[in-house]
Amino acid sequence: MSLFHRTLASLGLGGARVETVLETEVLIPGQALPVRIEVKGGKVAQAVDNVHVYLCCSFEDEQAVSRGDSERRMEKVTRTHTLAQWQLPQAFTLGAGEERQFDCQFELPLNTPITIGYSGVWLETHLDVPSALDPKDKDALTVRPDPMLDGVFTALEHAGLRILQVECEAVRGFELPFVQVFEFVPVSGPFHGRWRELELITQRDDDCLRLWFSIDRRQRGVGGLLSGLLGSSELKRQLSVPLNLSPSEAGERVLRYLEQVDDL
Repeated sequence: MSLFHRTLASLGLGGARVETVLETEVLIPGQALPVRIEVKGGKVAQAVDNVHVYLCCSFEDEQAVSRGDSERRMEKVTRTHTLAQWQLPQAFTLGAGEERQFDCQFELPLNTPITIGYSGVWLETHLDVPSALDPKDKDALTVRPDPMLDGVFTALEHAGLRILQVECEAVRGFELPFVQVFEFVPVSGPFHGRWRELELITQRDDDCLRLWFSIDRRQRGVGGLLSGLLGSSELKRQLSVPLNLSPSEAGERVLRYLEQVDDL
């Protein structure tokens, strides 16, 4: 019976289990991510070499595909990127039915995507169990803007701009293989009737918040509005906002910039 149980455990049946409990419901990039990792033994004792934690997100990319003829077409694909990874370098043996708990605290990277629209962020926890399928747990995260970016969004909203769509899109030349694109439409205020759409990319550095803008004034489809910029080696129309400003001051600076720019 013991051999039978060990065989099942090696296949991931009746073996150890892991569950990650989030200590907070809402997370902000750059702040602490407190978690509690609970490990529960199965029907037999098992060695655990390590506990790995991965912070992951998804983004949209394009790849060439063949449909059986000579023509190759570009199709959208969803890719996964690991934003950060941590480990608990603590090997231990987990007895049958034994429970262990680890309280951990990790730092959420500054450019973790905000989880609105189609942007997903999650935490994966894996047990490194030799000669067996690694038990794992997956937990979706709720990530909100940091105070400065929230100040920018608040100012745009007060100026009559509403978020239409948010996506993480593949790009080159940035720290990450993607950028998060925020699409706004003017429904009232000073930009209503002047713009069709505003697209915004943000990136946090240690000393400032960087923003790139694209404005569509033409009555045409919005698809690919930012594709020319994303495909170039340098994104123009950049505004750097120092971190010593308050959130409201950051929002006011962005609005002044948008009002002064005549031809984005």
